[in-house]
Amino acid sequence: MATSLLQVRIEDTLKEDAARVFDNLGIDTSTAIRMFLKRSVMENGIPFRMTLPRQPYRAERGYRAMLELGESARENGLSDISLDEINAEIAMSRSERIPFVK
Repeated sequence: MATSLLQVRIEDTLKEDAARVFDNLGIDTSTAIRMFLKRSVMENGIPFRMTLPRQPYRAERGYRAMLELGESARENGLSDISLDEINAEIAMSRSERIPFVK
């Protein structure tokens, strides 16, 4: 079987990090690349999902929500409540619940 040389330029750290992963799997980088190429042929495409998130992750939304919750807690006098007080509130709420009957 004839063989060809495939050269790819990648960052040194990426090559080293990948080589460590492959070594832990008991294979060398050349074998891992051959596996990728063979699987690509079998799949007739990239052998793993390549998707983009439907909506970009926005940490600021979560941060704003936390700020709003903090403000609400201050307005309601709950910003300094202790964990024991929180647990007591939960226990009291649970004890007042009407049990669900099928």
